[in-house]
Amino acid sequence: MHLDPLAILTAFGLIFLAELPDKTMFASLAMGTRMRPLYVWIGTSTAFAAHVAIAVGAGSLLGLLPGWSVKLVSALMFGFGAFMLLRGGGDDGADEGGRTVSGFWPVFSTAFMAVFISEWGDLTQITTANLAATNGTWSTAIGSFVALTTVSALALVAGRFIAKRVPLKTVQRIGGICMAGLAIWSLTEVFTG
Repeated sequence: MHLDPLAILTAFGLIFLAELPDKTMFASLAMGTRMRPLYVWIGTSTAFAAHVAIAVGAGSLLGLLPGWSVKLVSALMFGFGAFMLLRGGGDDGADEGGRTVSGFWPVFSTAFMAVFISEWGDLTQITTANLAATNGTWSTAIGSFVALTTVSALALVAGRFIAKRVPLKTVQRIGGICMAGLAIWSLTEVFTG
């Protein structure tokens, strides 16, 4: 198992920026106001671990293709990610209704299912698969998982502060510009590599 610190940081940075303004952060915040935050975090973290494993597995299969085709697919995926972040989104709100859930297993399963279902085909899952194909499986898995669980923890611990003080459009734009830069870089590698 080879770990590349730069690949871990790249995965962490991109996934963190992509997930910060995502609906999952707001869902974690909403669940944390009605349920025990630690149980919510364990549930969301378990769901993120499952999604990272699926995404990294898909990225590893993608990595078996010829180098130029992987770089081309990477460029397209990063371009798509940049487009999604830069165009903005209307799903920044979270559902505040609902009854209070208590007890470890009910809270865990509620948080797990909310994240597991909502993250299918999400930008962060696509980005994780893309990074795994180009930057290595374990490094990407570690960086992505830590980023996702960090965002969930931030939402649970300091979510209200972040939502009031940091403009989410700014975070989206920074993430979009980073992904656009990576799309251009990957595309130039197709023709120069």
